[in-house]
Amino acid sequence: MNVFIINALVSFFAALVLHELGHYFAARACAVPIKQAGFGWGPKLLGVRISKVDCQLRLLPVGAYVQMDMAALQRRPLLQQLFVLGAGIGVNLVLCVLCWGSLFGALNLALAIGNLIPLYQLDGWKGGMVICRRMFGRPSPLVEWVLTLGGGAIALSMLVRAYLNV
Repeated sequence: MNVFIINALVSFFAALVLHELGHYFAARACAVPIKQAGFGWGPKLLGVRISKVDCQLRLLPVGAYVQMDMAALQRRPLLQQLFVLGAGIGVNLVLCVLCWGSLFGALNLALAIGNLIPLYQLDGWKGGMVICRRMFGRPSPLVEWVLTLGGGAIALSMLVRAYLNV
């Protein structure tokens, strides 16, 4: 196998795991319980319980996640909620700066920028929801749908723009 491909796969895996560890440690620092952590999507291949956290390896190695107790997170002050939600992006930005000029640095920058987009279930979307709910003092379905559809439109326009520039 080509060394570049191995480097890309290992770098991608490491960037995803370190991003999620940022969320994990920020949640722990803010006393938000973690229910589950995993790498990949799809059917579960392997699972183990470590310190009251179900850790899972899934079939498709294209993502990672940390599932928190959302009710506990929502009871935290706004800045703590944003800290937990933004910690993964912060880790990716720090790693990008530390590894500038390498594939690992570029992947971390891409993950950070990608997660800032308010696309459904990404960190930017979750942060936007937290801010909107705080601004209005309650959930507002109209505002949340506008944020969700707007984030989708932003992501789609970025993909189209990237495709047309190639």
